[in-house]
Amino acid sequence: MPDELRRVARVVLLDPEDRILLMHGYEPDDPTRTWWFTPGGGVEGAETREEAAVRELKEETGITEVEVGPVLWTRICSFPFDGRRWDQDESYFLVRTTQTETVMDGLTELERRSVEGLRWWTSAELSATRETVYPTRLAGLLKTLLDEGPPAAPVVLAPEIV
Repeated sequence: MPDELRRVARVVLLDPEDRILLMHGYEPDDPTRTWWFTPGGGVEGAETREEAAVRELKEETGITEVEVGPVLWTRICSFPFDGRRWDQDESYFLVRTTQTETVMDGLTELERRSVEGLRWWTSAELSATRETVYPTRLAGLLKTLLDEGPPAAPVVLAPEIV
């Protein structure tokens, strides 16, 4: 891992029915390699991670009516994507919304080449899926969140190196 990690804000977006919104992504050079992941992205300039989370959510989903809660989890991850390695320090914010209609017209060029769509998932659907989801323990983490509420302090997840 390099000394300098990309600072990333990710969003655990829940609707009034406690469904989570995930993005369906794929490797641009191999559309058969797919996975689901939370909205979010890199912190830009002097913005805070919370500001980055809100901005990324708007760009990727069109959702702007949100209530931002605490950071639930943090993790370090490293993975190959689009011909390079991404080394990231991620913070996952709890965000609630009543706005469930999505619009993906703020995607970057890379996102347009690698994101297939969005889907709201129930906790049960997420637990039952055999599809790849990142972070890999998301189903269990979501169930714990819904059963017990947000942790008193952010939970540090095990690093994921792919």
